[in-house]
Amino acid sequence: MNNSSSSIQQHHDDDDNEELRRPQRNQQQNTNTTREQEETTTTPRCEWDFNLSTVVSSHATGAATDVLGVIEFDPSDTLVATGGIARKIRLYSVNSLLGGCGGGGVALLDHASACEYYICTPAKLSSLKWRPGSGGRVLGSGDYDGVVTEYDLERKVPVFERDEHGGRRVWSVDYSMWDPAVGASGSDDGTMQMWDPRCDGGGTCVATVQPSAARSSVCCVEFNPFGGALVAVGCADRKAYGYDVRKMSDPVIVFDGHKKTVTYIRFLDGNTLVSAGTDGCLKLWNTNDSRTIRTYKGHVNSRSFVGLSVWRHGGLLGCGSENNQVFIYDRRWGEPIWVHGFESQLSRSAQLAETGTGFVSSVCWRQVGDDHCTLVAGGSDGVLQVGKMKPPDSLIRTSVY
Repeated sequence: MNNSSSSIQQHHDDDDNEELRRPQRNQQQNTNTTREQEETTTTPRCEWDFNLSTVVSSHATGAATDVLGVIEFDPSDTLVATGGIARKIRLYSVNSLLGGCGGGGVALLDHASACEYYICTPAKLSSLKWRPGSGGRVLGSGDYDGVVTEYDLERKVPVFERDEHGGRRVWSVDYSMWDPAVGASGSDDGTMQMWDPRCDGGGTCVATVQPSAARSSVCCVEFNPFGGALVAVGCADRKAYGYDVRKMSDPVIVFDGHKKTVTYIRFLDGNTLVSAGTDGCLKLWNTNDSRTIRTYKGHVNSRSFVGLSVWRHGGLLGCGSENNQVFIYDRRWGEPIWVHGFESQLSRSAQLAETGTGFVSSVCWRQVGDDHCTLVAGGSDGVLQVGKMKPPDSLIRTSVY
């Protein structure tokens, strides 16, 4: 076993001790199941006040080259990074985006003035992820040319490059939360590859898996952020798979329920994850037995990547839609609790409004805050919208956990 594999094994040896805690865990799972069943009998309701804070656009007319494919907050939640087919990584200060216009209205900003700085990239971007343990200094990216690149944000230069997907588009990049971190990338070549970014020459490959026998595209990958050994991938074969990183030969669990491509997958807590598909629905899964807990419908998604993000503390799911709207679901109910249309704010995008081709292409929750949160959404015309949420003064929110 090489050093990288040894590191993975070392970080998960303690998992064997979990056998002693399984009775308590099974009891908790049964309690969670009963609670989920009870929640389905209640009427969906919105327990939050949603307020649009800022719109960031460009003086130039919206065009296809403005599409925002990914939005990511840094580990300290003080910076926002965006990427897309404009071949730029833009960095924004969260404070500047949340500053508003001072009178309680919506602040209208221009990308040129709102952006702290940007880094030009050689290819269109499909994924961004901050590398753990770098102090927020290193940002990883996956691009349309099949290359994974890490950028030093202080020096604004690439410091690592990995071109092992045969020139096929990299849809998703993620890092484990272990120390040292391991990277993973999913690609149109039908593989998910894990690699050690500490190694020169493109990083030593720790493992490669091909989830689908037909070599269907791997569209998304995410490590369990709560420290478990599971890494999840979603594929164009309509399924999502979970692998134990200590033995990657075969998936240990398969999530089968979508009718079309699985485009995104996000862990909501230690026992559940959310998937999105181009069948126009989100699904909440139990990671212990692959059971579908709930299906969420309301948004429109039949062909595009429209984004998926979860606010773990509040149990909220956010996604875009091909009808140019942002949809927010509460994990307890299958119908949306809030819908916000982009078109009402984008008078400059008259052409998109007339053709009906505009859509919300990316969303991201800020994970800080117990009684408030922030959602950033990007459109196919490059416009960013920032919304703040908090419970109404007359309502004290009761946790769903």
